[in-house]
Amino acid sequence: MTKSPSAVSTARSPGRMSRRGGGSGPAPYDFRRPIKLSRDHVRTLQIAFETYARSCGTLLTTRLRVVSNVTLGSIEQQNYDEYVASLANPTVIAMVALDPLPGTVLMEMSSSMVMTAIDHMLGGPGGPQPERPLTEVEMPLLRGLLDRILGELKYGFESLVPIEPKLREIEYNAQFLRAHAPGDAVVVASFDMKIGTEECLASICLPFNTILPVLEKQETVELTPAERMMRESSHRKITAGLSAAPIDVAVRFHPIRMRTDDIVDLRPGDVLPLGHPTSRPLEVTVNETVFAHAVPGNQGARLACLVVPSPKEEGRP
Repeated sequence: MTKSPSAVSTARSPGRMSRRGGGSGPAPYDFRRPIKLSRDHVRTLQIAFETYARSCGTLLTTRLRVVSNVTLGSIEQQNYDEYVASLANPTVIAMVALDPLPGTVLMEMSSSMVMTAIDHMLGGPGGPQPERPLTEVEMPLLRGLLDRILGELKYGFESLVPIEPKLREIEYNAQFLRAHAPGDAVVVASFDMKIGTEECLASICLPFNTILPVLEKQETVELTPAERMMRESSHRKITAGLSAAPIDVAVRFHPIRMRTDDIVDLRPGDVLPLGHPTSRPLEVTVNETVFAHAVPGNQGARLACLVVPSPKEEGRP
């Protein structure tokens, strides 16, 4: 038995949105990530990080005198606690400031890869290395290498924003870091790093609030004449719809304060003094917001009010 064309055309996989109507169900929404990187933002970061990776691979090859390679793996938006949970322990994490941008950037690579790089700088053959804290002799070598690597990061981002990366601290345990709050959004770029025969994963963690304004400045949206006409038509329709929307308007006296027992004892016929000066106009409000003043009156058999200048406007010279 064959399906009719109409039956075939209306079938679609669950969860996929149709161009002509709504989807088959609600899409999940993560309230921890109210703003997400757009495809254009990711592409812009990809170009910057790929430039950095190529130059960083050349730097390592020259500095360590062994064939090295760095390639961009992925760019993801995560929460800071998710990023910290994904890191190994121990590992080498450099805390970096990108002046003049605010926030702290984290540059992470495995401790075994760091020991391999230091072994090459000292004239060794590289290869597998023990995982241990760096000595007083090895720490200056690592800081010097990281300073050179940060210089390549400056080169990779020069098309986006001029930065001056500065190495601040080096940590071995990500759980001890207090660079960001656990729920803060971050952008994580992962790299495949190879030094000689040794391979590892490295990463750079950028605060979302730091990099987003930079990416938004790079956006250049050029509308076609048809798109511009559609946007102007939509603007006119929205303006006309809002202008014709009915709104509840109230005219009120100044409120008074009463005790709870006095309110409970109120009976029909009781008189409440309002205390509103006869020389002061009433307030015209919408949703508890005063936007004009008026004096009471009538128009024929109907109550009405006359809008008058506000007391502040009358007092102006």
